Amino acid sequence: MPSLDDVFSGAGLLAKTIDGFRPRQAQTDMANAVANAITHSDSLIVEAGTGTGKTFAYLAPVLLSKGKAIVSTGTKNLQEQLFHRDLPLIRKALASNRKTALLKGRANYLCLHRLAQHGGNSTLVEADVLNELSTVRAWANTTKSGDIGEIKTLPEDARVIPLVTSTVDNCLGRECPDYEDCYLVKARKNAMDADIVVVNHHLFFADMALRDTGFGELIPEADCIVFDEAHQIPEIASEYFGEAISTRQLTEICKEITLLYRTVLKDAEQLERAGEKVRMQAADLRLLFSDKSQRGHWLEAMKRDEVATQVSRLEDAVGVLYDICKLHLGRDKDLDNLFDRIVQSREKLALFTTKEHDGMSLWYETTPRHIVLHMTPLSIAAKFRRFVESDDRGWVFTSATLVVDGEFTHFQRRMGLENAKTMLLDSPFDYAKQAMLCVPRYLPEPHQPAMRSQLADIAKRLIKASGGRCFLLFTSHAALQEVAATLQSQIDNPVLVQGSTSKQALLRQYLADPAAVLLGTGAFWEGVDVRGNDLVCVMIDKLPFAAPDDPLLQARLEECRKKGGNPFGTIQIPQAVITLKQGAGRLIRDPSDAGVLVICDNRLVTKPYAQTFLGSLPAMKRTRDLAEVESFLAAIEHQSGSSQSDKSKETTKESAEEQQ
Repeated sequence: MPSLDDVFSGAGLLAKTIDGFRPRQAQTDMANAVANAITHSDSLIVEAGTGTGKTFAYLAPVLLSKGKAIVSTGTKNLQEQLFHRDLPLIRKALASNRKTALLKGRANYLCLHRLAQHGGNSTLVEADVLNELSTVRAWANTTKSGDIGEIKTLPEDARVIPLVTSTVDNCLGRECPDYEDCYLVKARKNAMDADIVVVNHHLFFADMALRDTGFGELIPEADCIVFDEAHQIPEIASEYFGEAISTRQLTEICKEITLLYRTVLKDAEQLERAGEKVRMQAADLRLLFSDKSQRGHWLEAMKRDEVATQVSRLEDAVGVLYDICKLHLGRDKDLDNLFDRIVQSREKLALFTTKEHDGMSLWYETTPRHIVLHMTPLSIAAKFRRFVESDDRGWVFTSATLVVDGEFTHFQRRMGLENAKTMLLDSPFDYAKQAMLCVPRYLPEPHQPAMRSQLADIAKRLIKASGGRCFLLFTSHAALQEVAATLQSQIDNPVLVQGSTSKQALLRQYLADPAAVLLGTGAFWEGVDVRGNDLVCVMIDKLPFAAPDDPLLQARLEECRKKGGNPFGTIQIPQAVITLKQGAGRLIRDPSDAGVLVICDNRLVTKPYAQTFLGSLPAMKRTRDLAEVESFLAAIEHQSGSSQSDKSKETTKESAEEQQ
């Protein structure tokens, strides 16, 4: 078996497989640390700066170890990239025969039973979904994996997808007539048989919180668990360690009751009427809140008489549905499953009528048509610590953004990993030469009305100096829309705005036009990889502090105060620093990149906490003069000459090596 030195040296296995591979000491150091964590069943936290090569640094020791490993990534896109591009490349370099598997959440796999349910009932499906249903049926005759993502003509949010996939609630499990042919069962069996399984954080924590069955068989078998993009874990884990119920879930139950009534239970009219009553009461509850999507404190909302009354009516309607459904138990397996879901819904609704829940935040959020009630733990540290310490296995947590002002304390405290080993690996890029940081002079305060027109003016100067090729990142949709409207009326460059189409479609449009400018909010602050001269300027509107009226954040701040802590210093600043580092990380992605980061927030100069932010960013050349920024961009343009037309279309080998 090759050693890690054999893998990462200048004449090693990766150098022989990947054109242009360059050994990096930080990458080798991380690989050795990961190997030690696996061997000694330790917990390891690694911040690996952009360009370190962290993906290969954990994949190599995982492939060279003998046990089973789970690798969890932040998103499905990263999951597929890791499985289809990075893993095959390093497996080839190591000549490894270790078996790998990709496992997604159940909502990604076709459910044959639900597809059959909609076979002859087109009257229950809206006309605009029928074409999508026909597309799915045609594809279902040829697919081997059942992965809905194979249907490239379907948008990610296609309305047909919930109709032909299962949820934890409506899955019949072994009682399903199509169990033997179930694509999800097959995917899980492949994962059980594999040595290395690639999942995503949502799937991992859905199982850990015992909300899903089947995949839970996999975790106990793992000798090593690696979390990439680990900075996302605290929020995702909190979501799954709590409870939630939405009017959408209740509406889905009622729709399925109607489907059963019209097909196999045609004598159960009273059941269908009870379901319709629940649907109406759920809709009436949503109508008591603003048309706009919002978040708020649930216990505050319950002080409104009309809300408390409507929740009581909804509970009563669900109770009646429970009683009537109970009379029909045993007649149909789908109905028996619906009864179990009604029981769970009653229990969850009851949680949200109780006044006090220690250590939990009760809050709600609305969508255009539904309301979701959440009960979220204020801290997951104790529960996660117990989980990590319950078995002897290696744990690796890595990201480019875990450290705040040189310390891992914030992440360790949130995850209960105070005893974990830590490693900080700086990026190999020469930021002092490659990049410039500018905080423009004479800015209004971030909250002042004049700020948005100032942002538009600065953006115009940057776009003109760079010829396009800019990301303009915003902390709010309102600021994004206002600046976008101004730019669209005043510049000739294509202005691409988040929300106008899918994220991937926007990126394709951006890369196809060297004059394009892209405006985005949270979705574009991380996980976007644009290299070379396709991106030479990133402008951020202000420091990304979380919205102060967010009910979950408010509850955490209050909890911190009760314990005598400083909530601003221990919660708000660290979270904002990590988000800012993610946004700044879009700029320099490989050794030949150059560009400018402009942060339009004078608090980076005037506030005592400014050094915490600045000290957490790469050591770029700094200025407050936009004229210097324009000169720097002009120099980039001069050096690249006419290379705008030379879009960064690296080969798979080049891209994979640099991506690491």
